Amino acid sequence: MKNSIKVERARLDMTQQDLADALEVSRQTINAIEKGKFNPSTILALKISNIFQKSVNEIFTLEESD
Repeated sequence: MKNSIKVERARLDMTQQDLADALEVSRQTINAIEKGKFNPSTILALKISNIFQKSVNEIFTLEESD
């Protein structure tokens, strides 16, 4: 699954640690999601979309292999 978390973080001038703190997860979790190594739970995806004030579909995109 592709995502635009890195772009959205940059738009809000947030570090991975800032986002991790806001979501109460580790920075490593944010890094893994950004790199496509980990797909977030539905709840975490909704929290991410809430922080960026965008829909889940605007942040996460399914790939053919998903």
